[in-house]
Amino acid sequence: MEYSEIMVRYGELSTKGKNKKDFIRQLGHNVKNALSQFEGLEVHAQHDRLHVTLNGADSTAVMDRLKGVFGIENFSPSVKTEKNLDAIKATVLAMAKEAYQPGMTFKINVRRQDKSFEYDTYQLNDILGGVVLHGVPGIQVKMKHPDLELRVEIRLNGVFVSGQTIQGAGGLPVGTGGKAVMMLSGGIDSPVASYYGMRRGVKLDMVHFFSPPYTSEQALAKAKELTAKLAKYSGSIQFIQVPFTKIQETIKEKVPEGYLMTIQRRMMLRLTVAVAEMRHAKGVFNGESLGQVASQTLESMAAINDVTSMPILRPLLSMDKTEIIKVAEDIDTYDLSILPYEDCCTIFTPPAPKTKPDLEKSRKYEKFIDVEGLMKEALDGITITEIRPGDNYLNQNEDVFAELL
Repeated sequence: MEYSEIMVRYGELSTKGKNKKDFIRQLGHNVKNALSQFEGLEVHAQHDRLHVTLNGADSTAVMDRLKGVFGIENFSPSVKTEKNLDAIKATVLAMAKEAYQPGMTFKINVRRQDKSFEYDTYQLNDILGGVVLHGVPGIQVKMKHPDLELRVEIRLNGVFVSGQTIQGAGGLPVGTGGKAVMMLSGGIDSPVASYYGMRRGVKLDMVHFFSPPYTSEQALAKAKELTAKLAKYSGSIQFIQVPFTKIQETIKEKVPEGYLMTIQRRMMLRLTVAVAEMRHAKGVFNGESLGQVASQTLESMAAINDVTSMPILRPLLSMDKTEIIKVAEDIDTYDLSILPYEDCCTIFTPPAPKTKPDLEKSRKYEKFIDVEGLMKEALDGITITEIRPGDNYLNQNEDVFAELL
């Protein structure tokens, strides 16, 4: 069946009252960004539906991309037909014949937005059900849980017929929940935390620390590839590289070994907050899970959070590693995250980091380094890349990644 459009239905945002139009407008913008690689598409975000007119585009590829856009409850590949009974009958019958397999059951589900149409919902259900029963030998009617549900929507702008309903990502459109920055390491946890943040409508910029030559091009390319995976949920993401080599070398040289990790994380958070303020963001997300590693105890979090009053949001705080891995697999980031690499968080790691760092000692040891000077140098060296869904950083680094694989 050659579909003419995808009909998108709203989920949670349909309850938003007076703000609903803003949520719909943002969803329309996100869908356009997510589908930007497809030529000729038209996206129309209306009060109760969003229509993607295909104009010949590959419906399967378009639907794969729509599955990842937050704010969509479900969608149906549809055929738009004329608003007359003969045209509707022909379209419904053709769709039923194409989908039918021996022993299959069906039902007709008519929704009539246009109340001026000559037949009401019950009449249309009866008429179209009869057409399918007589036109498809062997098919049976089943009103509850049929194998095939043919949806017929009589709308003001035409009639839309569909034989399948595909579940969307749910949540809220990215951009309706404010703006924040995400501390993206390239491991398993931070992409999952990004997913949960965006699912609640937060627009995230990714902040990634890199420390050449201690960290490699593999780590940087992998972080960008993870961002491209996550971009399908919002349409595009700003990826911000922050140079961190000099800061790590200085901390290793001047700070007692047990506090290397704490002071390093304090500097990371200071820089992330500075980036957030520069970009008018209102919070910082990270992938911390309570008790998972030495820096993720309550005492460590208190010592690190001491450097800012900006909200620090931890979507994974109470999740265990098994739960996090399951989500990473579901959102297709796990296999990429586990590729071997040298993360800046793993270099210069002391054999016995403080799991319960003292706050006053953390403040004292931080004075051993030029905090302001080091921060200014790092912020002056940031690089920003706009990353869209489908961008491929693995292919751009084939020789580099061949060593990993």
